[in-house]
Amino acid sequence: HTASNDDPTNALDLIRCDLCETAVAQMHCDTCLVNLCKACVGKHTKYDKSKDHKFVKFQFWKSTPLYPGCESHSKQQCTMYCNLCDIPVCTKCLASDQHLGHKLSEILQVVGEKKSKIIKDQIEFKETIYPTYQNIASDKHPDEINKNLSEIKDEIDSAEMALDTHDMSKLFAVKSNLDRYKKLPQKVVPSNLKFLPGKIQRKELSNLFGTLLSSSLTSDKHGYSMKTTQKSSEAGSPSPVKQLLNEPETVTTIDTGYSELYSVACLSDEGIWTSGDDNTMKLFSIDQGSLLKSITTKSGDWPEDIAVTKSGNLVYSDISDETVNIAKNEKIEEVIKLQNWGPDGVCSTSSGDLLVIMISDDNKLNLNICVSDSRAKSVVVVNQAGKLRFGYTGHTPAPKNKPFYPLGITTDSQCHILTADPKMTA
Repeated sequence: HTASNDDPTNALDLIRCDLCETAVAQMHCDTCLVNLCKACVGKHTKYDKSKDHKFVKFQFWKSTPLYPGCESHSKQQCTMYCNLCDIPVCTKCLASDQHLGHKLSEILQVVGEKKSKIIKDQIEFKETIYPTYQNIASDKHPDEINKNLSEIKDEIDSAEMALDTHDMSKLFAVKSNLDRYKKLPQKVVPSNLKFLPGKIQRKELSNLFGTLLSSSLTSDKHGYSMKTTQKSSEAGSPSPVKQLLNEPETVTTIDTGYSELYSVACLSDEGIWTSGDDNTMKLFSIDQGSLLKSITTKSGDWPEDIAVTKSGNLVYSDISDETVNIAKNEKIEEVIKLQNWGPDGVCSTSSGDLLVIMISDDNKLNLNICVSDSRAKSVVVVNQAGKLRFGYTGHTPAPKNKPFYPLGITTDSQCHILTADPKMTA
C-alpha cells in the first residue's frame, strides 16, 4: 500500500522487530537503539538488566540513522543494499549498469536483520561461549586459551558498541566469529610422570636423586563440552543431548517371551514397550530387563505396531478390527476406526499427532514411504522429497546364520533408530 506524507508510519511500516524478525516494529528502545514489537519488549529488557531501557512508540523515534557513505560515489549516502554484491549502494550506483538485474533490499531492512543477528550472537557469546572458555581457562591451560578468552571479550564489546550507535557502517563492519569459537580446543592433560633412578657417584651428590621426566601435553579424547550460564529450567530446553554412538552397541538383553519380536517403542530412557506374535504388549525395564506392565489387545489378536505418545500413553494399531487404540489408565480407548483400510505401522509425532501406515483391503499399493525393508534387509532414511539420505544393513560382519531382518522401527529421545528383528530371537 502507499502511505500518505502525513502518516507517522510512512516509510517505516515495513521495519521489522530486530528480535523476532517477524512482527512489525511498534516500539523503539532509545537506550539500545533497536526496534521491537510489543511482544518482544519484555524479552529485550530481560536480556540486559544492567541498562535503564527507555521505550518510545516507533513513529515518535527521534533518532536519525546515519546512512553509510558510498564507496564508489563520494558524498552519496546508501539507501539500498545489493544482496548479490553484499554491499550498500546509492542512487548513482543504481543508475549505472553495475547492479543491473541484482536483487536489492532497503538498507533499513538489512540493518534490522543485521542487528537481530548480532543480538542473537551476543546472547550465545555471553551465555554459552564466554562461560565455557572461562571454565577452560580456570584449569591452568596454555596461553592460547586466555588469548581466545580476551578475543571473545573484545568481540562482545565491539558488537555492543555497534549496537549503541546510529552509524550503519559500524553495524556492517561487525563480523561474528561465533562458529570459530564453537570449535572448542582439545582438552590437554599432562601425561604420567616417569621416574628415572640416578647412578650413585662418590663425589657427585646430585646423582643420588633421580629425575622426573614429563612428555608433552596430550589430548584427552573426551574433550570439553559447552558450558552455559542458564539453568535448564530458564533455558526451557531438555537435558543435554548425549553423544551419538559411532557404532551400535548392546545395552541389555531382554527375554520378551515372544516367539518373534515385532515392535518396540521407548516410554523413557528407563522403560521400553514391546509387541510380538501374541495379543499382549509388555513394558520392560531397560536396565533390569524386568517386566513392569502388560496390556492385552481388545480384539485378542496381536497388534500390528505400537508407539508412545508425547504424554506417555501406549498406542497400538490392530488390523483385525481396523482400529488404532490408545491405553490410558489401564483402559483401552478406540482412537481411529477405518473402513476398507487396515492400519499397519503407527508413529506418534512430537506435536502429538499420529501417523498411520494403512493397507487397503484389496492390497493395492499406495505412495507411502517405507523406512524398514525386511526383504532388502535394510533400514532406509529419506527426506521429505523422497531422496535417499542413508541406509543401514546391519552389523558388519553380520552374525553367523542371523541376517538383518528389520520390521518395527522407532526412535528414542536422542534420535537413535531402534528396530525390531524377529530373526535375532530365533
